[in-house]
Amino acid sequence: MGPVFRGMPQEPQNNIKPPKNLRDLPRFCKELFGGFFSRLFYIVSMVWKTGPWILISLALIALLEGVLPIVGAILSKDILNELQNIISQRVAADVGGVTFTAVFWGSMVMLLLIAYFVYRILNQLVTRVNTAVTRIAGEKVVRYVKVQIMQKAKEVDLASFDLPEFYEKLENANREAGMRPITVLSSTFSTVSKTITLISYIVILATAPGMWWTAIVMLLISVPSAIVNFSFRKKNVMYMRHRSKERRQMNYYSALMVNKDMVKEIRMFDLSDEFIERFDSVFDKYYAGMRKLIIRENVWHIIISTISAVINCAFFAIIAIKVFEGEIQIGDYSLYTGALTSIVSTVASLITVSASVYEGTLFIDNLLSFMKEKPTVIPSTDKPLSVNRGKPHTIEFVNVSFSYPGTNIKVLDNINLTLRPGETLVLVGLNGAGKTTLLKLLTRLYDPTEGYILLDGKDLREYDVKELYKTFGIIFQDFGKYAVTVAENIQFGDMAKPADNERIRESAAQANADEYISKLPAGYDTPLMKYFEADGIELSIGQWQKLSIARAFYSDSDILILDEPTASLDPMAEQEIFNQFDRLRADKTTIFVSHRLSSATIASKIVVLEYGKLIEEGDHKTLMEKRGRYYELFNTQAKRYIAEGGENNES
Repeated sequence: MGPVFRGMPQEPQNNIKPPKNLRDLPRFCKELFGGFFSRLFYIVSMVWKTGPWILISLALIALLEGVLPIVGAILSKDILNELQNIISQRVAADVGGVTFTAVFWGSMVMLLLIAYFVYRILNQLVTRVNTAVTRIAGEKVVRYVKVQIMQKAKEVDLASFDLPEFYEKLENANREAGMRPITVLSSTFSTVSKTITLISYIVILATAPGMWWTAIVMLLISVPSAIVNFSFRKKNVMYMRHRSKERRQMNYYSALMVNKDMVKEIRMFDLSDEFIERFDSVFDKYYAGMRKLIIRENVWHIIISTISAVINCAFFAIIAIKVFEGEIQIGDYSLYTGALTSIVSTVASLITVSASVYEGTLFIDNLLSFMKEKPTVIPSTDKPLSVNRGKPHTIEFVNVSFSYPGTNIKVLDNINLTLRPGETLVLVGLNGAGKTTLLKLLTRLYDPTEGYILLDGKDLREYDVKELYKTFGIIFQDFGKYAVTVAENIQFGDMAKPADNERIRESAAQANADEYISKLPAGYDTPLMKYFEADGIELSIGQWQKLSIARAFYSDSDILILDEPTASLDPMAEQEIFNQFDRLRADKTTIFVSHRLSSATIASKIVVLEYGKLIEEGDHKTLMEKRGRYYELFNTQAKRYIAEGGENNES
């Protein structure tokens, strides 16, 4: 066996051992069913919140489905016995054909046939109603669960999204948002109806002459099948849970091949075969363990089913002998053999359905685990502070350090920084210096690992989080591109107020986006991207960036934060945007991150970050005179622009 690398998923260990004897049975049941009823109650409460009528309908249907098979069996028995009696009378009295027909039509048989006809119609009706209720309820439950997942995703910390364990919970929870809850509940009621049917058939056999013991035997031989079913259901769930990483890998590789944004690069670099091969490789590992579980389970079922069939045949023979000896009638033979057959099939079905319910509740653990995720980015006080909006703010970083979850590497290391009201700060540094992370801490998407951040002299953690977020107007490097209209993309900058078309247009003009928007087929009502609309427009990255800047202009924020806001714009467009921001910011506090250091010349303060540490601070003139890291970066970039300009002139 080769080395096991760190992070590689191991085979799930299932420590559930079959019971050695009757005294060991409680231990087995505890290990197998631990938490089963609490999970089932969670599903029931979830469906009740979706709609009480669902539970009531399923309960009534379960009752009818449990009783109807017994009614049908008894009616069939009575019809056969009545026919046997009439035939016996005819033979004994040598009644003529016409007289016998009259006896037939006037006998109890006709009433029984009518009752059986009504039973068949009712049986079909219950089946169709059950199907309709399950489908309708399923759609409503899916909506309820999806909304719950989205609500939880809205609450959890951004740090959670950096952890593979969280993605495992999220992937599992999303999978359970399908028909799993309503399937589990429907199957639960199915076990109720089958239990009613089973008890009824056991009572029928118990009243049969000398046949009471057969019901006990049939129940006993079902125990091994139940143990196999439940044991392998848990093994299956544990396997899938521990193989969540491999399922995500398969989904990732298959999604890459159909991703419209990736298809160009995949085609040009000829990566298709590589991703297909990786998908196959992961699938082979996943499939090998699953195949082993399936084969082992079904081998056990074949052995148990064979033994059950042999015993069942022996009982059929015993009942046939009783008919031959005149102890019971032909209708009774039909009823008792039907009862035996039904006990076998009902027990098997009951075990299968119960195992399905059990397996379903284990899968619901995934949803429960995700829903129990608790946010930590919450106010640190019982009465959160409100941000004093509409005025400039003071920001202070005090001994701030930060490491991303799961690592000990300090992305920011002991940062001390003060930004006074109305100042413009430009963050400078190479990629990976910690600029974007500093902005994430300031906006409280994360909390510092060490130290604290003050807003107007108060710890950031003391403010109401939603109010705090509204204080910032921010454009990140990976700004949002939404498959809605142009106007809606801009309006997303401030959803707290009704859409203001005039304000939307002004924001677009300030971002120099109005010029290209006016040329689109439907102007501001043009749908973007082709996810949903065939006439959706695909914008260039520069056009998208202008749209995100318009979104920042539209937001009514006290502090503007721009993380590489002009990275995809040409220098002329960039300068126009900065001129607009210079007018817009007025008394606002503004923070820029830009690799084009020409933008730093307008800042009242420049901070140079390197490997997470603040190494220089001052305005452009001060830092140039210092001839340190900023001086070096600025001159290097200036020389490149001069060289490029010379080449363009020569050409």
